[in-house]
Order: sequence, then C-alpha cells, then structure tokens
Amino acid sequence: MSQTKKIKIFDTTLRDGEQSPGASMNIEEKLRIAHLLEKMNVDVIEAGFPIASEGDFEAVRRVAKAIKGPQIAGLSRANNMDIDRAWEALKYAGERGRIHTFIATSDIHMKYKLKMSEEQVIETAVKAVKRAAGYTPNVEFSAEDAVRTRLPFLAKVVEAVIAAGAKTVNIPDTVGYTIPSEYFNIIKYLKDHVPNIEKTVLSVHCHNDLGLAVANSLAAVQAGAEQVECTINGIGERAGNCSLEEVVMTLRTRHDILPFHTDIVTEHIYAASKLLSTITGIVVQPNKAIVGANAFAHEAGIHQHGVLMEKSTYEIMTPESIGLNQNKLVLGKHSGRHAFIQRLEQLGYDLGKEDIEKAFVRFKALADQKKEIFDEDIDAIVADEIIRIPETYKLLQMSVSSGSFTAPTATVEMEVDGKVKKGARLGDGPVDATFKTIKKLTGSNARLLHFAIGAITGGTDAQGECTVRLEEDGREVLGQGAHPDIIVASAKAYINALNKLVSAPKRNTITV
Repeated sequence: MSQTKKIKIFDTTLRDGEQSPGASMNIEEKLRIAHLLEKMNVDVIEAGFPIASEGDFEAVRRVAKAIKGPQIAGLSRANNMDIDRAWEALKYAGERGRIHTFIATSDIHMKYKLKMSEEQVIETAVKAVKRAAGYTPNVEFSAEDAVRTRLPFLAKVVEAVIAAGAKTVNIPDTVGYTIPSEYFNIIKYLKDHVPNIEKTVLSVHCHNDLGLAVANSLAAVQAGAEQVECTINGIGERAGNCSLEEVVMTLRTRHDILPFHTDIVTEHIYAASKLLSTITGIVVQPNKAIVGANAFAHEAGIHQHGVLMEKSTYEIMTPESIGLNQNKLVLGKHSGRHAFIQRLEQLGYDLGKEDIEKAFVRFKALADQKKEIFDEDIDAIVADEIIRIPETYKLLQMSVSSGSFTAPTATVEMEVDGKVKKGARLGDGPVDATFKTIKKLTGSNARLLHFAIGAITGGTDAQGECTVRLEEDGREVLGQGAHPDIIVASAKAYINALNKLVSAPKRNTITV
C-alpha cells in the first residue's frame, strides 16, 4: 500500500443518491447510512443540499454533529444565499465541514439555462469560491457538465477557482455522456494545461447513463484524478452514479495494473448495500457486481468443480472481503436475544435497546410462523418496525374476501390523523380492493405508478414483500411493506408510501 497512490472516496449517497425516484430518506435514515459510511472509513460524506428544504438542512446539520471521522460536505449553487445556508448546517463539523459549490460551464448550459457569458460564469464561480473560503478553507468547486465544456474554457475556469481558494475541483460527467478514453484525455488535458493544478485535489463524478460510470472513473484515476465521487449500489439520478463498491473493489483487486488504494474498510460493503436497499426499497438486481445475490453464486458444473478444488479458479475476490459471512448461524424460534443481536450487527444495524427489543419481539412472532429466519427477513423486520417515518396513517386491521365466485372485497380499519376510520370497497382483485379502500379512507389523490410483490425468501412460509411507487404533485415516493400475508404486505406498502408523501418536504433537485 505504501507504494500506491491513495484515492479519496467521496460518498454522495445521501445527496445525489437520494435523488433516485422514490429514494428520499428521512433524517434518522440518513443518520443510519452516515454512521455506516463512517465505519467504512469514507473520506467525505456529502450529506445533502442544505438550502433545498428544511429537512435537507436539518439532515446535514445532524450528520455534521454526529459523524466524527469523515469530512462532511453540503452542496450549494454559486450564490451567497446557498453558500451561507450550507455553512450554517456544516459549521458543526468544524474543519471537517466542506462547502461544495458549483456552476455549469458547457455552452448548452450557459446559453439556455444560465444565460451567461464565459466571463460572467468565471466571475460568478470565483466569487462563490471566495465566499465559501471565508467560512472554511475546505472548499470544493464543481464545473457542472464539464465533459461537454470546451477544454480551453474549462481549463480557465479550473485555474481561476483554484486561485480563488478551491482545495478540490470536481470535473463531473453530469449527463453520463463520456467514454473512458475521452475522459482520460480531459483529465490529462487539465493536468497539462492548468498551471496551478497541483494546488488542488482533482475529483471526478460520473453518472451511469451509458453504463460507463465506473469505467470512466477508473480512467480518470489513471489520468491523475485523486478523488472519486460515488454512491452505495450506484443509486442516483436517472441511471445512477459510479458505484462505490465496484470502484473500490476494482482498485483493491487489480493492484497489478492499478497502483492505487483507498482507505475503505471493505468488510462493511455488503452491510451498507443491504441497509440502503432496506431503507429505500430499491433492491439491487441479482447479477449486480459485488453485492448482487448471484455475485458469489456458481451454478455451472465446471465452475462448481473448480471452486471446490480452489476458490481462486472462479472467484477473483472472497465473499468475506465485502463482509458476506459464509458461515451463518441458523436463526429460528429457539434462538436467543444474543444470537439475534449478533446477526443485526453483522447486517450493519446499530440499534438502541428499545429498537432491539421491538425487532426481537417481531422476530419471535415471525419465528413461530416460519421454520428458519433469513437475513432478508431481518431486513424486512427492521424496515417495518424500526426505520419508520411519522405515521399520519396507520393500519389497524383488515380482511379481504376473494375467489372465482366472489367479488373481491376489502374491509380496512385505519387510524387517520389520530381518528379511527373503517371502510370497504369492491375491486378487480384483492389488492385493488384494498388500495381503493385505503384511498377512500385517507382522501388521497396519489397516483399509483408501480406495484410489485414477491417472496422475501424461498418456501411457502416466506414473508411476502411489496413495493409501490406513488406520485402526487410531481413528487414520487416508494413504499414498502412485509408480512406473511401478501395482501397485508401490500396494504402496509401503500400506507408507507402515503406517509412518505405527507412527511416528505418539497425540495429542489440539483444535478452535478
């Protein structure tokens, strides 16, 4: 490691990642993610965009107060109001607080969005950096849409903001447009043509619209970039961002041709992936690199034989290197509190005594219904019992009748704003009848965009898992619910989404 160059990992799961449709997190959820990122030893946590909403401001402030290791960044546009608001939230992190300010530099953005000349953009960028530097020397500047910016102009901007005090300069591929060889050349051009480039850390931030975010980030590192901005599971706006686990494990695995390293404690990667999926309801596909369910699965006979003889024949990294324990205790109705708490810790949950007790009671109840409790069941328990949002709507009880000779009918009893309400509706099926009844009781105008159900684990005794996506007034949220009865799980998911719509503040979305 001493002979390799360190690459800083800037995690933006809580800011850019949260801009995934339906991925909004409340403050407590953001803190859970932030604490696990702290355990992973990321260099920078971008906690949010403070001026976007009161919720975003409070989340950045709470993260800045609670996290002691990594630097804490807050995003701001290149104006005084944004910068002042960002530092108001970040000041609790002291010298670890980072103001991350930006302005677009491409011709298309300057002409149609900013309506500014080159000189005006440089002047605005310099003023913003100087304003931020008045609060802290830890200032990062991003040239939004840098990849589509003319290189001579981009070099002028970079030189100017470094002179103004930017200690980190980010060259984002905002729209996921570039390819590795082009991105390599952009970074190399800046290294060769910006005279004060050595006074800053050159950073890269790649979106995945063409599926090249990780490849582009690695190409930039080879060209001289020293910081990679990424997210857990690669979540983010549109097709997402550079995946933290993929770029980190690539650098760890390919030391033979990539003389770089990170300080990431990779054994927490799997736990971070699972926690994020549990909180957002956005589950990674089975064949997702590093953290997918099939990432270390071998079905082909020749592969199985090779792995049995010598794991390295078909495994280029070990499951243990990302925190995937292959020797798991079997949890069931006879398991005690100690074994349950140990499994919670292995999965990355750091719960207080009250939350552990809630989860344990639910675990025991489920264990009476199922022979074996899987990790996915525990994730569902934590999501359902612990990681909660304020409940304007609460499911009390329900019953459904359905069949080939019966009109599907749902009877639902709910608590709505503290008052008990009961109603029944017919539907095209039991789920449709349930949703119609809930909609009637709550008076919601939300539109159902997506509905999916599945079994959390195998077997007829598996918990049912449901996700729904609702839209109202331009806001989209994802709701999730789990229960051995799939209709109850559907009702819980729908109500979870409605509660998110009520509690989630309206906020701006910023792409960098």
